[in-house]
Amino acid sequence: MMTRFPSLSLSSYGVGWSAKRRIAVVAITLTALLVLAAAVALFTGRGDNGPHSESGSPSAAGSASPSEQVPKPGTGTGSVPKPPQVAEPVAYAKAAATMLWSYDTRDTSRDQQLAGMRAWMSKETRYADFNSMAAQVPEPTLWSRMADNDQYATATVTEGHFPSAFKAALAEDPSAITKAYVYVVTVNGKQEISWKKGGGGAEERAVTLAVQCRPGHDCSLAAIAPNVTQ
Repeated sequence: MMTRFPSLSLSSYGVGWSAKRRIAVVAITLTALLVLAAAVALFTGRGDNGPHSESGSPSAAGSASPSEQVPKPGTGTGSVPKPPQVAEPVAYAKAAATMLWSYDTRDTSRDQQLAGMRAWMSKETRYADFNSMAAQVPEPTLWSRMADNDQYATATVTEGHFPSAFKAALAEDPSAITKAYVYVVTVNGKQEISWKKGGGGAEERAVTLAVQCRPGHDCSLAAIAPNVTQ
């Protein structure tokens, strides 16, 4: 019998918590995310709001990426779709979730998967946390085993919305969003997984993404936020 190998999946952080505890935790996290932009701008002393090169220091939101999570130069992006030219946070988050839940080990290497995901990230290293995205990709040995079994996945998004905790934090301090223009969006959908000899299955998915959408610019990904759908 064919064994199904783990797919690109979401963190189990918070599983088993009560709804009230989840809301409390995400409210604190999202408020901190909004304040982060102002704090970083204050301590760095930069007054511009334009994009910044990824070649600078590691993201303030996460630790340095392990070497195995850095795609090799010139590897291409395989079947990973390119980011859409979208300036609306929910629409971009829905497209990003589809990308995260879809993969094809038959024609895409792990390095290509990572390179394709990186193309969706904000170029502003002070806000971008690629570690949170790369953590969704299985480690090299497992990816190789998945490829041996021709495993691939497709995704269907059912809806996307701003979580109530984010809307409450924004209502409390509307000007905070203008520092980094990072929006928090929860997306729900379904992932269908297949492998050779007719194996397959489907799972409901939910992910909360931090999406940066500066006025006059296309959106980009900043990070994966806590997996709470309220």
